[in-house]
Amino acid sequence: MPTEDELRAQRLAKRARLMQLDAGFPAYPARVERTHTAAAAVAAFEASEAQGDAVAPAVAVAGRVTAQRLMGRAAFVDLRDGSGRIQLSLRRDNLGESFDALDLLDLGDFVEAGGTLFRTRTGELTLAVERWRIIAKALRPLPEKWHGITDTETRYRQRYLDLIANERAREIARKRAAVLAAIRDWYHAHDYIEVETPVLQEHAGGAAARPFVTHHHALDRDLYLRISLELHLKRLLVGGFDRVFELGRVFRNEGISRRHNPEFTLLESYEAYADYEDVARNVESLVKHVALAVTGSLQLVHGEHALDLAQPWARTTYREVLREHTGIDYTQHADAARLRALARERGVPVDEHASWGTALDALMSALVEPKLIQPTFIFDYPAEFSPLAKRKADDPALAARFELFALGYELANAYSEQNDPVEQRERMRDQAAKQASGDDETELADEDFLLALEYGMPPAGGLGIGVERLVMLVTGEPSIREVVLFPAMRERGG
Repeated sequence: MPTEDELRAQRLAKRARLMQLDAGFPAYPARVERTHTAAAAVAAFEASEAQGDAVAPAVAVAGRVTAQRLMGRAAFVDLRDGSGRIQLSLRRDNLGESFDALDLLDLGDFVEAGGTLFRTRTGELTLAVERWRIIAKALRPLPEKWHGITDTETRYRQRYLDLIANERAREIARKRAAVLAAIRDWYHAHDYIEVETPVLQEHAGGAAARPFVTHHHALDRDLYLRISLELHLKRLLVGGFDRVFELGRVFRNEGISRRHNPEFTLLESYEAYADYEDVARNVESLVKHVALAVTGSLQLVHGEHALDLAQPWARTTYREVLREHTGIDYTQHADAARLRALARERGVPVDEHASWGTALDALMSALVEPKLIQPTFIFDYPAEFSPLAKRKADDPALAARFELFALGYELANAYSEQNDPVEQRERMRDQAAKQASGDDETELADEDFLLALEYGMPPAGGLGIGVERLVMLVTGEPSIREVVLFPAMRERGG
């Protein structure tokens, strides 16, 4: 078997011969004479058949060669574009000298072909080619001779090869686009305005995450890639918009896992005069709308799990669900050392200096969240976890916040937004104190946001959803790397 370098050398030689042909057969033309996609050509022929037309439609198609069968004075070639596949029939009697150019054709090349459609004796719709040309020469062979890529590392690093060879990869990409369209449809139907806010920010606020830092040379100052959309969207509520949403890329300087990518798409929305109960109703409606729009069903299969979005979604509280699955009532354990000990007793590793909140979150992440398979709302988090949320009027130790879980991971986070500028500033001071003590994943103070609050922000409910996780939900994919076209990768060999 020839090596890839030898195959590339052969193809380079064919490219050189192709470049020497006359101007009527340019190797890499700028313009393509295509009248139909493969799918449109099939539809045109079927419509012609249904009408009983005596003359079959003439079409011109273009796409990548995925198979070729040479039989002396005739050849069959499979052509694939973004819409599907169509077979070409090339005969020396019809093409003359241009038939000889088939010697220059390899799998993976792009071809343009024009002619008349017909059905073969086996009933396959085929284009009887009257003219053709190579419009882009591929210098490397297709992966696995079109049978796919089995190496996961290659699939992620060279996603274009995965897309060429793997129909499932293309299907996921199309479904991701459908998810985004369905999200926008829902928000537009509910009178939200879509906005865009800055990616480069003076302060990395709106979430407890480590940011990426960059430097603006003209201004000679450091800026942050945003970790959240929240604080700028709230400024728009101050400015007079009642309902806003954004689908935006955010960046968090954190690890890589099956559920985490340092760059991802976040949906955030804010509604004036609403609270977190209103948002819970909205997110249930939104997720159901997306599932129906993309899959046509509210019954989703994920491996051994059958997810039923149609049934009433479970509701519980942070305290109740933690007590149910761990036997721990966190309100009885205000001491961080005791909570760390309880975690270790249950096999949950925590740092010996972990704070009370960190130990509590570790218990929740390890022992509770993986068990939440069906859609489950968890309401009323400890206020310490939610510096941008209102505290509950009947229990200030709790935040008016919920998270939505399904399939063992967080799908949405929402709360009644804190709009008291004095209270918000105090909470930000608390966060600054945590940062000073060594916690680098805290809410950083944004003075301009605090200034905006002093001009008055209406009561509001806010929502955040990681779009990749929503795509995982509707596609049945267990890894975020399958729903991100170009996921972050460690260095080769790292």
